[in-house]
Amino acid sequence: MKTLGYYNGTWGPLEEMTVPMNDRASWFGDGVYDAGPARNYRMFAMDEHIDRFFRSAAALEIEVPVTKSELADLLEDLMRKMDTGDLLVYFQVTRGTAPRNHVFCQGPANLWVTLVPYEIDEGHTPVKLITAEDTRFFHCNVKTLNLIPSVMAAEAAKRAGAYETVLYRPGGRVTECAHSNVHIIEDGAFVTAPADNLILPGIGRAHLIAACGRLGIPVREEPYTLDRLRAADEVIVSSSGTPCMRACELDGASVGGKAGELVEALRASVVNELLTATA
Repeated sequence: MKTLGYYNGTWGPLEEMTVPMNDRASWFGDGVYDAGPARNYRMFAMDEHIDRFFRSAAALEIEVPVTKSELADLLEDLMRKMDTGDLLVYFQVTRGTAPRNHVFCQGPANLWVTLVPYEIDEGHTPVKLITAEDTRFFHCNVKTLNLIPSVMAAEAAKRAGAYETVLYRPGGRVTECAHSNVHIIEDGAFVTAPADNLILPGIGRAHLIAACGRLGIPVREEPYTLDRLRAADEVIVSSSGTPCMRACELDGASVGGKAGELVEALRASVVNELLTATA
């Protein structure tokens, strides 16, 4: 298959799949999701993605209708139905199907999976970024389906010819990007926002921190501001599919470019880990 959709045990070509209008995703975005890249029919850091998926569901009191091991088996089975093993594996759970009512519905949750071809970006080419005030809610650590602020920020980046939008809170604290984490290199250290309720603790972020440990690079998990971002030796964005991407421009002004060897060592280390794990 070229694309695949799965819904509560039924699967087929993604463009032919339908879901009930009363699924609470339609009314309230009442669900959570996770996603990650696969290569050679092997999803990178699958257990970490599934663990985060279950944490997000628990935060919203949604009971995932399968166990972690059952979900892993299902994803592996669905990947094998695809024509290519280089994929984006997306899965979500919604609270259930019921007439519109704000209070929780009774009954089983709905499990969705989608698979589409996807090429991992190894991050060789620097990217441009823009900034925007972070107007999202205060539960960014939950990978909820309510993504309108991120959608608007991603569209703003596209219109500006940029790769991503860096979000910041009042007072200038940098949080993350529309669909990535953002970090800086400062005085030889890797600085990343703390994993509190204002950011999603990215899988790519975790593997960058681990790569720093392998390379002997100091790591500081602390809040930092836009001013520090602009003055940083390097600016890095990361996600599961693009684990280490160096930024060269922010809001039209040059940034970074002062610790290229360190960033390249980080990039090579985390990309090699990804490629080795999915070989």
